[in-house]
Amino acid sequence: MLRSPLPGFRLAIGCTLVYLAVIVLLPLAALVLQASGLGWERFFTVISGDRALAAFRVTALAALGATAVNGIVGLALAWALVRYEFPGKRLLDAAVDVPFALPTAVAGVALTALFARNGWYGSALEPLGITVAYAPLGIVVAMAFTSLPFVVRSVQPVLQDLTDDLEEAAETLGAGPARVFRSVVFPAIFPAYLAGLSLAFARSLGEFGAVIFIAGNQPFHTEIAALLVFIRLEEYDYQAAAAIATAMLAAAFAMLLITNAIQLWHLRYLRTDR
Repeated sequence: MLRSPLPGFRLAIGCTLVYLAVIVLLPLAALVLQASGLGWERFFTVISGDRALAAFRVTALAALGATAVNGIVGLALAWALVRYEFPGKRLLDAAVDVPFALPTAVAGVALTALFARNGWYGSALEPLGITVAYAPLGIVVAMAFTSLPFVVRSVQPVLQDLTDDLEEAAETLGAGPARVFRSVVFPAIFPAYLAGLSLAFARSLGEFGAVIFIAGNQPFHTEIAALLVFIRLEEYDYQAAAAIATAMLAAAFAMLLITNAIQLWHLRYLRTDR
């Protein structure tokens, strides 16, 4: 029997699994068990209600919009931090992590103050007919603010580890900057980029504190699923709250499975292409 090169492997993996079960698996199991008390018919009645469907739609569309914005801005920001030197680079690099450290409620209050009609940004956008605070666009802004670091921090280390050999070879063969990025750089960073987008989307789906201050929380218009869960809890309808939360959990798991499948396909494609 081969011994593990790592000392204390069994103890380490045992402690890890126990911690994972207590902190992650048991709460999720309790949530699903609470929702199962409704029965299938009542469960689908709760999650297919008009208000619940509207909340799911608002949450999903806003999360997709925020992820699309962060997919562009986050990639550009990671590229600038890795490939260029400029004054204030370290300050900008540190500022990327501000949404991680800042309480989401504080972020929501700050964004609302900025994008309100009398705020710095809101007063400039109002003459253009653009309303952010207390509108669906405000939800996108709040979600984009809190989830941007996931894209940047997922792509940045991969860009740092890339060597210039392949890019220089492509340039000697006549490829322009756009072709080099599309054919050489992007395939190498794609798994990390996709992982960052997935994490950003998942964070956006579950965002609460930053959204409720700027959204306006109007049912069927700017009410997100997390807020609807909170409202059901305040009404002491714990099973309905668990049902809505379970539906969001199932959607998150499905997204992660699809993401992992795409990453696995991409890795196999790269291996066969070589």
